[in-house]
Amino acid sequence: MELRMLRAFVEVVRRGGFSEAAKAVFTTQSAVSKSVRQLENELGLTLLDRIGHRSTLTAAGEIVYRRALTILAERDDLLAELEEFRGLKRGRLRLGLPPIGSDALFAPLFAIYRSRYPGIEIQLVEHGSKRLEELVRDGEVDLGASLLPVPEEFEWQEVRLEPIDVLLPESHPLAAEEAIPLAHLRDMAFILFDAGFALNPIILDACRSQGFQPQVAARSSQINFIVELVAAGLGVGFLPRMIARQRVHDGVVHRAVVDPGMNWHMAFVWRRNAYLPHAARVWLELADEVFRKKALAAS
Repeated sequence: MELRMLRAFVEVVRRGGFSEAAKAVFTTQSAVSKSVRQLENELGLTLLDRIGHRSTLTAAGEIVYRRALTILAERDDLLAELEEFRGLKRGRLRLGLPPIGSDALFAPLFAIYRSRYPGIEIQLVEHGSKRLEELVRDGEVDLGASLLPVPEEFEWQEVRLEPIDVLLPESHPLAAEEAIPLAHLRDMAFILFDAGFALNPIILDACRSQGFQPQVAARSSQINFIVELVAAGLGVGFLPRMIARQRVHDGVVHRAVVDPGMNWHMAFVWRRNAYLPHAARVWLELADEVFRKKALAAS
């Protein structure tokens, strides 16, 4: 069994087809198809159920796919560790960040990191926290920013703890309050983020603890659009306080929510017991240095 076969098979599954997989591995569609067929012949099992232009995993394919991800991640770890052993002054940081809060938290880090380590290439992907956890688990990124708590399979380093504020139209009767009990929002429509954003379960779990399931009026992946929907009177939104303060909008106010469980607790996560490249380790060191200084300055 050759690694190129596993790589071709994994990319077919990830990309949803042979033509897109061929682009990912820089070869032809026929070469990818041949590699997958060779893998199936060697294992004596059908891994993909080919229906027209679509391919779905068989039961055996699911097992091979899961194991292949681990094998390929270990291979990448091996190459990264050997590169550092050779003392090369270059490297790659594969970093996953969420759309919520990344501009405020991490933009200054990039400038400092680049000035200290100009030979390290940063490959950045942006997704919701749950998708980033999947990418870390599959070895596609070295570090991902997610919200605590995270599964035991990850190690983590804290970044920031912020309460979650509610966004209200300025004309709303509750807007005059400094702090609003979550239960007082039970009859209002909620505007939430799209599925895959870890902020949603925090809000929904807090609502369930207060004995209600909110009515969801809309979902979006864009903070500015959510603020605009609140301004238009469609419902109430929620943002970490640090971000709410930056999204000043005429006709919209943010207020504290009286619920100690509604916190935005961000951390960097990586695979437990996996090799962490030097580029990722120095990013964590820099993040710890910068965020500790900010915490001391705020205290």
